[in-house]
Amino acid sequence: MKTWLIVAAVLAIIAYTLWPETRPQLPYNLALLARERSQKDAAFRSAAGSPLPLAERPQFGGLKYFAPDSAAFVLAEITRFERADTVKIALSQGPAEAYVRWGRAAFTCPAALGVVATAQQLTLFRRVRATDTTLFVPFTDRSNGRGTYGGGRYLDVPLPAPNAHQLSLDFNRAYNPFCAYNPDYRCPVPPAENRLPIVISAGEKSFHD
Repeated sequence: MKTWLIVAAVLAIIAYTLWPETRPQLPYNLALLARERSQKDAAFRSAAGSPLPLAERPQFGGLKYFAPDSAAFVLAEITRFERADTVKIALSQGPAEAYVRWGRAAFTCPAALGVVATAQQLTLFRRVRATDTTLFVPFTDRSNGRGTYGGGRYLDVPLPAPNAHQLSLDFNRAYNPFCAYNPDYRCPVPPAENRLPIVISAGEKSFHD
């Protein structure tokens, strides 16, 4: 049974090396986002670490996304947890995995995304014994099962500098867990504290719709 962490590292390198700074980029860098998506499609089509079953790769025509929207790029206020508790996050199958609750990101979801502007928050996690420089943000929203993957989606966010008070959340880069493409993978299930009561019409759509 495959774990998503090993294969995700291959594809994360693509996104991380192209990731913008954690301060807002104006105007929004559409070319950068398009390049990331193109490279991810190429990796899914032919890379050794592709989550797609071998039989599906010759017919793979690319992942599906909402149109890029600069309103989906939001600045969030950081609250670092004084006590970095280690918690177990359930997986789609098999035993749970340990993560550190690093902090919380509070933001206002813009009305431009198709919802009433409201204050939201997401818990930021870090993998136990992590050597990477990213935070893991698994989340669900009310688009799940209605255009996006029913099990929720993920964001990877660069680890903020020690004195930073803000970080950026770019929901254009929300992506599906590998379980969305192949049931052989074991994927973290977004915890209850990261269930957004709104629709996020940005990022990756459901693969099988």
